[in-house]
Formats: sequence, structure tokens, C-alpha cells
Amino acid sequence: MGSCSCTRRHFLLSICFLQVITIIERQVFDFLGYMWAPILVNFFHILFIIFGFYGAYHFRVKYIITYLIWNFLWIGWNTFLICFYLNVGQLNRDSDLLNLGTGSVSWFEANGYGCKPTYNMAADDTFRPQRPERVEGCLLDYPLVEITHSGVQCALALLGILGAILISCIFLDEDDRCKWRSLNANKKHARLS
Repeated sequence: MGSCSCTRRHFLLSICFLQVITIIERQVFDFLGYMWAPILVNFFHILFIIFGFYGAYHFRVKYIITYLIWNFLWIGWNTFLICFYLNVGQLNRDSDLLNLGTGSVSWFEANGYGCKPTYNMAADDTFRPQRPERVEGCLLDYPLVEITHSGVQCALALLGILGAILISCIFLDEDDRCKWRSLNANKKHARLS
């Protein structure tokens, strides 16, 4: 492994580290808001980041390729979230799609910096989480915060894809060279015999 592969390897390890830090932060706020679909998908993302980190650290191409494929799916999920919070097409951020029917919402809707929520205390279902009727004074609206989270995840996933492709090419090229050398050595040995 030359210095070029070491640099690419460190790049991928750094991206994996940044992905873990940002996804743990996102996971905490999704738990606070009881957003069950994102919690589940974030958990899988953490597992695949571990695969990518392990593959880059121990030179395991199959783990890196698994991480690479997952990152394409991860970009799709985050693109869906961006469209969801922008109310694109039939998507509606006020629906129960992400909370799997529990009625909970993004933690940032009522708890963002400077937010002053107003609640309706005459709720029909006492077991559903209270959703604010109106939120005023927020420095950043919650859809913008969620879109920013998803945008950062997309950017890191693109960098992860780039790093995974670059490092996989190095490992696969070295495997091909080793196979070529062993084939040539076997041919020479067969001619001498």
C-alpha cells in the first residue's frame, strides 16, 4: 500500500468519523421528537458507517462496497426528507408519515432557539403527544433545520461515495496485479517443467 492509498484511506476514515458524529446528533434529536422512521433508518446508517470504517481500516473491499451501496440509498432517503419538509408534491410535513402514526413531530418545531409554542389544551386524544397550534419567534423554522440536517448528510454521503470508490479501485487494482503476477509465475514454472 503506497502513500496514495494511505491518504485515500485516511480520507474515507475521516468521512466515516464525521458521518458518525453528525448522525448521532441527528439520532438524539429524532429520539427527543419520537420520529420513529428516521430513528430506524439512522440506526441502519450507523451500522453501515461501521462497515465502511472497518473496511477502510482493515483493507476489506467487500465492506467498503457495502458502505458505498448504502450511501446511495442514504442519499435517496435524505432527498425524500428534503422533499417531505418542503411539502413537494403530495408530501405534507404535517402528516404522520415519519412518526409512524404516533402524532409526534420534529423536536425543533417547538424547541428550536427562540421558539415560543402555543398549545391547545382541549385535545381529543390524551395519549397523543401535544403538537403546538402556533409557534412564534423561532430563529430558524424547523423545516429549515431538518433540511439542513439532510443536506449535510447528503454532502457527507457524496464524499463517502467518492472515498469508497477511490479506495476500492486501489484495492481491486492491487488484487488484479497479484493475480496477474501469480498467473505469469505459474506459466513460467509450467514452461520450465
